[in-house]
Amino acid sequence: MFKKGMIFSLVLAALMLTACGDSSSSSSAESTSGASSSASSAAESKADAKSYKTDEGMYADFSEGMPSFAECSSGWTNGSMFNVFWRSENCTFNDGKMQLVIDNDPRQEKGIPYSGGEFRTKDFYSYGRYEASIKAIKNKGVVTSLFTYTGPSDNNPWDEIDIEILGKDTTKVQFNYFTDSKGNHEHMHDLGFDASEDFHTYAFEWHKDKIVWFIDDVEVYSVTENLPSTPSKIMANVWAGKGVDGWLEKFDDSNLPLTAEYQWVKFTPFNE
Repeated sequence: MFKKGMIFSLVLAALMLTACGDSSSSSSAESTSGASSSASSAAESKADAKSYKTDEGMYADFSEGMPSFAECSSGWTNGSMFNVFWRSENCTFNDGKMQLVIDNDPRQEKGIPYSGGEFRTKDFYSYGRYEASIKAIKNKGVVTSLFTYTGPSDNNPWDEIDIEILGKDTTKVQFNYFTDSKGNHEHMHDLGFDASEDFHTYAFEWHKDKIVWFIDDVEVYSVTENLPSTPSKIMANVWAGKGVDGWLEKFDDSNLPLTAEYQWVKFTPFNE
């Protein structure tokens, strides 16, 4: 009995020492993990899992919803030719994608009858490659877009670079840009497919000396004169027009709600 008791005591002591050792290792690992997590969160590089924003760029993966470094516009209208009021509820996330929606707006603030959806980053971005996977709206009088923008509301000159798919003919895409509010650089490009039927990648590269647009990674158009230079927010929206029937055709509201889908938006910076 004595020997058995000794053996039991020795085994129990060994188990307690092992447990203490494991606890120490676990505490150290938790401390390291906590420091790593804190640094990652500060950089916003891992806070959204697949989505990230680091010195190496920005990637919004909408299978995870809205990333922390972006937001849905809500509570105002651009006015002028924009016949929509931006509403956060018009920016939804389902089936691994972001939906931007045009719909009737029961509030009709400022007499505007429709609501629209708009995605925007919180920070400003400069020279680099901007791209998104988009399935556009097919409907007269609407626009589905990806663009960079800054202007007087940011205490900046109006600089903008556009990719706009007009719902009246989704076999084409329009490119445009503004430098200190000067536009009129529209260019229509035949896509060779219907942008409302499937997802395609739309992109532009913003350089100091040129802007180059791409469709499914193929270069299709470029410009080199009077280029924008002000860091801008990355944006995407859908909207119904008014007073621009010659451009968009008269808005057909018989099929509301209208929905465009985005799988992701990405920015890769250039060292320029």
